[in-house]
Amino acid sequence: MAGQHIAVLGATGYVGGRLVPRLLQAGYPVRCIARYPAKLAERDWTSHPNAQIAQADLDDVPALTAQLKGCDSAFYLVHSMLAAGSEYAAKDRKIAESFAQAARDAGVKRIIYLGGLGELGSDLSEHLRSRQEVETALRSTGLPVTVLRAAMIIGSGSASFEILRYLVNRLPVMVTPKWVTTECQPISIDNVLQYLIGCLDHPHATQGETFDIGGADVLPYSAIMRIMAEELRLPKRWIIPVPVLTPRLSSYWIHLVTPLSADIARPLAEGLRNPVVCRDKRILNIVPQRLLSTREAIQAAFQQIESMEVETSWSMAGHIPGDPDWAGGKVFRDARSMDVETPDWSVYQAVCRIGGRNGWAMGWLWKIRGVLDRLAGGPGLRRGRRHPTQLRFGEALDFWRVVGIEHNRRLTLRAEMRLPGEAVLDFEIEPLANGKSRLSQTALFQPRGLLGLMYWWAVYPFHHFVFQKMLEGLAHDALRITNSTTPRPKSMASESPSPPSMARS
Repeated sequence: MAGQHIAVLGATGYVGGRLVPRLLQAGYPVRCIARYPAKLAERDWTSHPNAQIAQADLDDVPALTAQLKGCDSAFYLVHSMLAAGSEYAAKDRKIAESFAQAARDAGVKRIIYLGGLGELGSDLSEHLRSRQEVETALRSTGLPVTVLRAAMIIGSGSASFEILRYLVNRLPVMVTPKWVTTECQPISIDNVLQYLIGCLDHPHATQGETFDIGGADVLPYSAIMRIMAEELRLPKRWIIPVPVLTPRLSSYWIHLVTPLSADIARPLAEGLRNPVVCRDKRILNIVPQRLLSTREAIQAAFQQIESMEVETSWSMAGHIPGDPDWAGGKVFRDARSMDVETPDWSVYQAVCRIGGRNGWAMGWLWKIRGVLDRLAGGPGLRRGRRHPTQLRFGEALDFWRVVGIEHNRRLTLRAEMRLPGEAVLDFEIEPLANGKSRLSQTALFQPRGLLGLMYWWAVYPFHHFVFQKMLEGLAHDALRITNSTTPRPKSMASESPSPPSMARS
């Protein structure tokens, strides 16, 4: 059935970003419909002759209908948890209804949806109940909907994998809620992708059906944690379940120890109380494949991390904000520049390597700032970066997000830390004569009220040390790159829309 045209909603997310190249490899023409198409601009598969990228907001039914026209099937892989916070359930239900209406009006023949596994009943968590409400919303216009219900998805960069890795790595003794004894059937991201594509290969057997999908084994969460510790080659982890830890307390603990925020951790923690085990195994007869065990899935994830082949990460789905509501107010600026005895491409590569495990200049100050941000409910430094040398538009970089990137010319980061205002850090590279370059670094801050003004003047004395050291460090790295490498191809990073107007002011 490779002749049919496929739409993918959620291609900028974790699963969708991995599904699209595999659909193209299987011979399907694919149209990715995204709110921020620039997030996809530099993916290797965007130059494929069967790949299209289109822009539409899921709240805009006419625009979405226009972009869906000509598509036979549509994958719906959208989740609002990162963008909508505690209101995600209502948001997910609303946009699913809009999508169902647009798909019907556009003549789409079927929808394929990846939902959440969980027993029906009054004790179902809000997160799992929301996943099933989305199923109902997608069916509201009468189109056939194929639903795959998965439990924990394990893969490099997945939220579940990152939670497990950080908890096990940082805590030799874990005092946990009683949900650690709850049974779960984790599934490898590779198995999930094969099932999704298999629904296209077997339309008659899968159309309008709901299937449970899981991996090769059923384990309590405590056993999954022990396997993770063994694969990390750590000493035995002591897991002590206690009945007094609520999902709210658990979410705060997950927030402090792992890269996930409390807003995301809470619905996930609530869902851990529900057994998530496949009761229906029909899908294996329709889409036969070898299911990986939990240990094999974890090993495959680590192999991708070690070989620096992490395709997508949970943090990539973050919202790209526009101009702040208070645009036009006072903007404080700290601008510095330095002429560098290296060409522009090496300076650009040095700039694109900041953060994550590569660290920052005056790293101890950034670490303190990261801890304070984490305690205040922000992301801190634990999100790191997807790849040690490459950046993409829209990606998270510690407590920043890439909101502007132009090959060999510019990188613009917008702060996502908890701040009384809006902050942007902009790097601009200008080629000079004789193979030299000028690196300009500008920090901008737009305060929100008196607290914002107090914050700026409190941190301003540290700017000379932090930002000057950053410039000097980047110049040193650029020289090292020049002496050890050749220019990277343009595909290393994508061009993107201009950074927010505050950065251009």
